[in-house]
Amino acid sequence: MLPTKKLLPEDGSPLKDPERYRRLVGKLNYLTVTRPDISFVVSVLSQFMATPYTGHWDAALRVLRYLKNTPGLGILYSDQGHCRVGAFTEDGDGRISGFSDADWAGCPISRRSTTGYCVFVGGNLVSWKSKKQHTVSRSSAESEYRAMADVTSEMIWIRRLLRELGVTSDDLMRLYCDNQSAIHIAKNQVFHEKTKHIEVDCHLIRDRIVGTQKDPPSIQPIHVKTEFQLADIFTKPLRKVQIDFICSKLGMINIYAPT
Repeated sequence: MLPTKKLLPEDGSPLKDPERYRRLVGKLNYLTVTRPDISFVVSVLSQFMATPYTGHWDAALRVLRYLKNTPGLGILYSDQGHCRVGAFTEDGDGRISGFSDADWAGCPISRRSTTGYCVFVGGNLVSWKSKKQHTVSRSSAESEYRAMADVTSEMIWIRRLLRELGVTSDDLMRLYCDNQSAIHIAKNQVFHEKTKHIEVDCHLIRDRIVGTQKDPPSIQPIHVKTEFQLADIFTKPLRKVQIDFICSKLGMINIYAPT
């Protein structure tokens, strides 16, 4: 997808063979299991499965051209020890880190925001998601906070799964976000009237940051500059330079690239 173009329901003329479009997008959905770099665009293309238009088909073909130029691109899993997660150096033995981002009112049809996040364990990418939020957010901070709540739930689930597998760690899970307002709401002990509509998400994240009587703090929110926000690739179309940079930070390598 072009960064400057938003796909609309009636983009061009109706396709004569819509089944062809549905088969292609269905196959691309399976490919997102190993190719996180196309998660966002495939989620957008999936919204037009019922009545696809020529503009949607052109966007799908653009994804195919991108895949044809990067057939060997994939995620490399390795024992990294002291590793780099994005622009940050961390211990590689089991620490869980997450990046969350949101494209506020990015959908031109419903004006709902798009949540994007990715989770690392020991510096290796293990989970990612790109999904439109269920409700319309009234501010960018609200949309970012909903994204933080989603990745918090994912990180908690991954930690519990690792404990069941016998992998335990008392290190704080790090949550990177590029919105200062959302981080401030998460750390603030007082609910304001303007944030009551996201009170459930506030309780979920704050209990993990501050801790409760039964559970100690488990998450540390950290501000990250926008240019180092790895979850950007899951919320909006980017230019090639940005895609290449984020893919390298996600641990993706091209086995066919010259060395």
